[in-house]
Amino acid sequence: MVNSILQNNKLKKGLYLVPTPIGNLGDITYRAVEVLKSSDFILCEDTRVSKNLLKKFNIKSKLISNHKFNEVSNLHKIVNLLKDNNLISLISDAGTPSISDPGRVLVNECLKNNINIIALPGSSAVTTAISVSGFSDQYFFYGFFPDKEKLIKETLGPLSDFNYSLIFFISPKKINKCIPYIKHYFKGRKILICREISKFYEEYLRFNVDQLDLFTKDLKGELTVVLSEKKLDKKKLLILSESDKRIIEKIINKLSTKEITDLIGQISKVPKKEIYNYCVKLKNEK
Repeated sequence: MVNSILQNNKLKKGLYLVPTPIGNLGDITYRAVEVLKSSDFILCEDTRVSKNLLKKFNIKSKLISNHKFNEVSNLHKIVNLLKDNNLISLISDAGTPSISDPGRVLVNECLKNNINIIALPGSSAVTTAISVSGFSDQYFFYGFFPDKEKLIKETLGPLSDFNYSLIFFISPKKINKCIPYIKHYFKGRKILICREISKFYEEYLRFNVDQLDLFTKDLKGELTVVLSEKKLDKKKLLILSESDKRIIEKIINKLSTKEITDLIGQISKVPKKEIYNYCVKLKNEK
């Protein structure tokens, strides 16, 4: 049945980005297994981790260690293998390659050399976490939570103004260090801490950020943390923003008061009466 799904002889030569399960091995796709079986070489982060997965599905392709410490020095060798018409798959220890994992450097080198790049859909802690969060599906994925004091302030300050769900990867050893910063920059939001996604001890912890305390017990397993969209002040929504005012001031002599009111009303949640009154005020001043 599996062989009929893919027809191996029609696979293009090139670099395949193949997602691997983030916990439950049953989450791997038929297509991923077939591509890996058809690969001349498989690039992996940790050969010990990858061997367990490949053994489970009887995949015997040759492994090449490719991690963040050697991916640059590996480039010449891998690109030459691809130019020699080999089919090469790139996998990470878990999840989708290039997403907070090695891959970006090689992808860019392949683009420079006009080498085919084929990305397979599959397991991702990011999309799994946002789907179960119940928060806005307009989200911003940052990656691993910054760990230097200066970088934390430079990063979280601007992010705190984003009216999107925010997603971070956080090591369980660092979660208590991160919590004070989360409480400071993201007041009023909700938070979902996903632990061991798809594994036996899978757990979803939900809190209001303002009530979030340090964990007294050590958490195990990688954490995917989702913060809800920013809670907007409804009173502020009823007042024209400075950017709205600047737009009105630029067009006040080009359009009628009614036309401006209708136009701004389409892009702002401010009541039309507020917009109309501001237009009248500007015209009277002139």
